[in-house]
Amino acid sequence: MAGLRTHIYSGSVYEEMAGYARAVVVDDHIYVSGTVGVDFETGQLRDGAAEQAEQALETIARALGEAGSGLHDVVRTRVYVPDPNDVAAVAGVLKRRLGFTAPANTTVCAPLAVPEARVEIEVEARRGSGTPAET
Repeated sequence: MAGLRTHIYSGSVYEEMAGYARAVVVDDHIYVSGTVGVDFETGQLRDGAAEQAEQALETIARALGEAGSGLHDVVRTRVYVPDPNDVAAVAGVLKRRLGFTAPANTTVCAPLAVPEARVEIEVEARRGSGTPAET
């Protein structure tokens, strides 16, 4: 039946605390929640904006993989960075990891709910829309 949703969880304490899923899949659409640079296996937040962006994208890639997709299917990103001085570092990671897909993007400088987080990344993907490449 079309339109049924599937939920994907990463084990984040934030998912449990706020009652949300890391990703929601409806048909071929995948909506990945805002993701900070925490390694949810260790509970550790990485140092530096670029390192946190890398970790966030790893978590996002795992969620997309569980949905039968990958970073190559990302069609939209929303990036939140508290410190404008970190935008270039985060943008460099995004270009290297997602640039080949040329997704629509919005970057906003604003405080985050996780105090030490230097970036939060949210993506939307459409399964089967992209061509896999080295990510």
